[in-house]
Amino acid sequence: MCGIIGYYGKDGKAIDVILNGLKRMEYRGYDSAGVAFSDENILVVKNVGRIKDLESKLNGIERIFDIGIGHTRWATHGKVSEENAHPHTNMDETIAVVHNGIIENHAELRKQLKEKGYNFKTETDTEVIPHLIDFHYKKNNDGDFKKAFTDALKELIGAYAIVAIHKDENRIYCAKFGSSPLRLGVSKSKDEIIVASDRLALIGICEEEQILENGEIVVISKDYEKGYNIEDFEGFEIEDILRKVPKDIEAITKGEYEDFMLKEIREQPNTIRTAVGGRIEHLETLAIDNFPDLPREISRLILLACGTSWHAGKVAEYLFDEKTGIVCQAEIASEFRYKRPVLFPNDFVIAISQSGETADTLAALKLAKEKGCYIGGIVNSVGSSIAQTAAKGVYLHAGPEIGVASTKAFTSQVAVLTILKAFLTNDDNYIKKLKDGFSELPSKIEEVFKIEEQIKDIAERISGFERFLFLGRGINYPVALEGALKFKEITYRLAEGYPAGEMKHGPIALIDRETPSIFILSGKNEYYEKTMSNIQEVKSRDGRVIIVTDDKEALRKNGCLTKTDFIIEVPRIIEELSPIINVIPLQLLAYYSAKFLGWDVDKPRNLAKSVTVE
Repeated sequence: MCGIIGYYGKDGKAIDVILNGLKRMEYRGYDSAGVAFSDENILVVKNVGRIKDLESKLNGIERIFDIGIGHTRWATHGKVSEENAHPHTNMDETIAVVHNGIIENHAELRKQLKEKGYNFKTETDTEVIPHLIDFHYKKNNDGDFKKAFTDALKELIGAYAIVAIHKDENRIYCAKFGSSPLRLGVSKSKDEIIVASDRLALIGICEEEQILENGEIVVISKDYEKGYNIEDFEGFEIEDILRKVPKDIEAITKGEYEDFMLKEIREQPNTIRTAVGGRIEHLETLAIDNFPDLPREISRLILLACGTSWHAGKVAEYLFDEKTGIVCQAEIASEFRYKRPVLFPNDFVIAISQSGETADTLAALKLAKEKGCYIGGIVNSVGSSIAQTAAKGVYLHAGPEIGVASTKAFTSQVAVLTILKAFLTNDDNYIKKLKDGFSELPSKIEEVFKIEEQIKDIAERISGFERFLFLGRGINYPVALEGALKFKEITYRLAEGYPAGEMKHGPIALIDRETPSIFILSGKNEYYEKTMSNIQEVKSRDGRVIIVTDDKEALRKNGCLTKTDFIIEVPRIIEELSPIINVIPLQLLAYYSAKFLGWDVDKPRNLAKSVTVE
């Protein structure tokens, strides 16, 4: 949610750098955007809608700026409007602030400031910040803006990342508290510095970065030899720990593709190779490097996640069966915290998150840590908040995922979880089977792409319907959940995922010619015949059927096919890896259906890529 950027540089580049940074953070989700630039006065420009429209408003600006801040807003307090968009200013417009997070005591602060004569223009919690800084600045009457900034921070309750500028200060002031991420990027010559909520905004300018910790304040200024200074709220200086910023510009561009989502779907053969790497060959290294000091006796494996990541965790529930001797629970992080969970020190608790910044997942992981559990993380973003909190875990190394609807991160998460089972159980037969399966998995994914035109044709035929059921049993139930989520996210159609066995307990009431049912059916297992019966139940009620299967001939022999059915035949692979194969046609089905409906698949409405507020 919300992208923040601040630029302190040279050659009048502030407008271009700020706009470029905001564009790179569009994938996080937003409904409005704004910028503020400082020379002798502060210029604020805001816009509801896309950043390209904000850019048009700035085209006529002839002033040159070296300092600026920018923000993409995803509304939490106050309606979507230009007035409520960031940056926000104090009454005389000498201070401008952008903010990501939630100020929990904003109503109380607003009341106090109104009593002191401050007028508010907006409904947002953020507007209290510039007024509060202004109050302390005038009350202190010592010209020390840093002190006023710090005094204001001490009154705020909540989670926040804040970037502020003052018209008379040739500086940028930043602060982080709670789950809202903030990074400091420094160019090689140290004459350009960027602070942003996302690493993507740093690439191309910054050589090194530092991830800010809770309770840290950064002042960016040429007055400091290194261009900035980091300290805590009490003024004690903090040592900087810089790391290299990746330079892979190609990873954050569409290249030959029209959309990031299609690019990322097609990248999955490579991202699977990267996720697996040498891990399956060197499980002992996984133990030493990723999970040192893991207790020998694990009572439970608890997977904390939200959305797509939770679906990956649900796949793992089916992997850890009675043969493994390990109970596996996939928990929705936003619910887990509040149900007062019973936790034990020998519980192994892993947070799964593409961004590594999901607020609910991070908070649930911290709860497990407080209870003394052994904790870890499975994340894609290096150095993210979950990675830092866990300090132990596995990186997906799937590369930036720009499309809001997650695709390659899901399949990489499932791949890593299958390896985690191999590591925890040390079952030689399973490890050999998994090695063989992974060796052929990338080429099997490529085979799915060969039937892409068929999937596109099905998408065109069904895109006019308003509601859909996605059904699967066993390990294919989480695939049904994920297929439904992808479909509803980008088509805005009602799509529900259910265990096929639960169809009789309610969803069957929806079956008709206008409600296609998508079944995921693979592998001759104990679920196969029962799922075939479910398909017949739908057909007997004149329902439309789409089947993702690895054995079309078996369906034909069972008399389960008619001319009106749509069959998507995928290559067969071991059951443990079948969710990776089976989900890809569902990703493509959602993608092409949304394209036929005319929607922006990379930026679906109301959705944020990184949900950093609870």
